Amino acid sequence: MSDEERRDSLADQAAAWIPPWERPTPPRPRTETDATPEPSAELEPPATAPAEPEPAPAPAPRMPAAEPAILDTHHSHRTETVQDPVGESAAEPEGEGGVGVPGKRGRRRPTPEPEPAPVLDDTELRGALEAILLVVDQPVSELTLAQVVEQSPERIGPMLDEIAAGYTAAGHGFELRRAAGGWRLYTRPEYATYVERFVLEGQSVRLTQAALETLAVIAYKQPVTRSRISAIRGVNCDGVIRTLVSRGLVEECGTEADSGAFLYRTTTMFLEKLGLNSVDDLPPLAPFLPDDVEELADATR
Repeated sequence: MSDEERRDSLADQAAAWIPPWERPTPPRPRTETDATPEPSAELEPPATAPAEPEPAPAPAPRMPAAEPAILDTHHSHRTETVQDPVGESAAEPEGEGGVGVPGKRGRRRPTPEPEPAPVLDDTELRGALEAILLVVDQPVSELTLAQVVEQSPERIGPMLDEIAAGYTAAGHGFELRRAAGGWRLYTRPEYATYVERFVLEGQSVRLTQAALETLAVIAYKQPVTRSRISAIRGVNCDGVIRTLVSRGLVEECGTEADSGAFLYRTTTMFLEKLGLNSVDDLPPLAPFLPDDVEELADATR
């Protein structure tokens, strides 16, 4: 190559030279990581990537003093911290399926209170208290009566005083008195003699001849069965034995081993009435028996 041609070649190269800051950026060579084609705007995202659910609208704040919303970095849902009435903050989810903030306790729903019992008027309350007082066997307190009728205890005391005053003013044979920390119906002292006469009437009645004979057989032959008593007396004594049992003079004391019949004996009241310490103190029967008692005993067998 001649010198002239060399000069022309160098001139051409100088004319064609471009500064580095004006040169276009060469394309980056493709690698294996770039093998997957970039999704175009018209294509849908791959099926393997789950679509993020659209957040639900935030509920209205329940209390005016609400703390700012906290974004949970571990979940895709937003939670809102609400100040608890008892002084503890409670995390409540925003929308359905929300997840509370770790370390926060959820708000507890208040338990519905039972409906209050209806308030009774004075007439109905008076009748309810009188019905209860007629069946009690010991003084009942005002608090117990209030719980039974489901009314305020403050109403029970004045109502009982009013009932007691009404009985006294009407001149009834009974009265309502406070005793042993409670209330109970009692008979009036001026009628005590009539009550005593009524209560003791059954005990003061004399025993019949049949009852005395049956009681004597039981006293000397106890324990003895009903059939044995009837055999000794020669008559059926079922009714007489029931009378003696109701009077408290005779009682059952087991059954006979062979027949299973009930055995009868005298009671402590029998000894008290006769003034005896035990049945061994009974007088002997020998002086009162006839001379042919053995023949009579053989005849009854």
